Amino acid sequence: MNVVDLIRKKRDGNVLEKPEIDFLVSGYTKNKIPDYQFSAFLMAAYLKGMNESETSYLTDAMLHSGKVLNLNSIPGVKIDKHSTGGVGDKTSLIIAPIVASLGIKVPMISGRGLGHTGGTLDKLESIPGFRTDLNLNEYKSVLKKCGAVLIGQTKEIAPADKIIYSLRDVTATVESIPLITGSIMSKKLAEGIDGLVLDVKTGSGAFMRKTKDAETLANSLISTAKSFNKKVIAFITDMNQPLGNYIGNWFEVYESILVLKGEVKNDLYELCLNLAGAMIFLGGKSSSLKEGKTIAQEQIENGKAFKKFAEIVKLQGGKVDYINHPEKYPRSKFVKKLVADKGGFVDKIDNYQIGMASLELGAGRKKLGDKIDPKAGIIFKKKIGDKLNKGDVIADIHSDSKSKNELASGMISDSITFSNTKTTKPKLIKNIIM
Repeated sequence: MNVVDLIRKKRDGNVLEKPEIDFLVSGYTKNKIPDYQFSAFLMAAYLKGMNESETSYLTDAMLHSGKVLNLNSIPGVKIDKHSTGGVGDKTSLIIAPIVASLGIKVPMISGRGLGHTGGTLDKLESIPGFRTDLNLNEYKSVLKKCGAVLIGQTKEIAPADKIIYSLRDVTATVESIPLITGSIMSKKLAEGIDGLVLDVKTGSGAFMRKTKDAETLANSLISTAKSFNKKVIAFITDMNQPLGNYIGNWFEVYESILVLKGEVKNDLYELCLNLAGAMIFLGGKSSSLKEGKTIAQEQIENGKAFKKFAEIVKLQGGKVDYINHPEKYPRSKFVKKLVADKGGFVDKIDNYQIGMASLELGAGRKKLGDKIDPKAGIIFKKKIGDKLNKGDVIADIHSDSKSKNELASGMISDSITFSNTKTTKPKLIKNIIM
């Protein structure tokens, strides 16, 4: 096969066959195809699209560029969840222990935050001692012992994805639905899962701002998962405001603890019950999504979900004392209260700007390699539709720098639009696709 011929074929809108896509992905991964040629292929795929078969072939090629985990030695159904990310999205920390407490295995390979969205790994690593860099033998050992494990992508897992994503990032091809699908599904399928629940976000703080685009991505992910004979359910969920009330790495662990203890029952709690319920259904422990949600709620109320979270933390090296006594965790030097200068109702929130404000505080990265302050973050006290009186606190802003707090305060203030009339609260779950 000739690389130029394949670029031309895709450029002209024709369909590539499996051996041709295998040749391209394998060649680039093994440094036999240079960046400039693979960049041309990515742009051709971005502009002309890829059909369901091509997307499945791409996923398969990326999947088999590295190790595909065989978890047959560990009894039980393996179900994972993937979220497309957002502001305050800490659902993995809550649903993994809920589901694992029922005997369903939850093998999670997660990512880091970059830009306005937080990363599960950074949140977990805010727990002193918590290791997300387990090797594959340690990964299997923790999964076997407690039923859940949360690590980062290893060099052995879908290595093609890492180098292809880096190239997409600098060639303006990140937004391609087939390329996104291949990236997500190659990593998830490499985990050795039997089923997957997808949480595809839409709104101002999401990668897919329009609901229609989120549904297109969800359908692409579902089609690809089914082509590998995996059970799958997708939720289209709202990201027009922070999920929950806490933003920042330790803050999000803290809110997860409150939810797992049943002390907080907000939008985060509600979404986690639905996502965990779907995982329970796919895992064969319920006969419907509704029953799965009820069972998930019971695992919080009977204390088993929180106990499982503490077990996961301990097995991955984290100091459980901070989980049992979160009040012992170090605090930021400075706290600024953002107060309302007038009364009214919260009408809209530019959630992207909320995420960027947390980044400015040190809770995220502007570029890879930036150091994160695990204490920094925002406690967001008001949601869309909530009433405000003049002087009410909108948010508490935490960091070790007064100037950073001032900057974030201005960004948060500018991101909120007020109305004199009550605004309808956004629907949390917009659609469920099976």
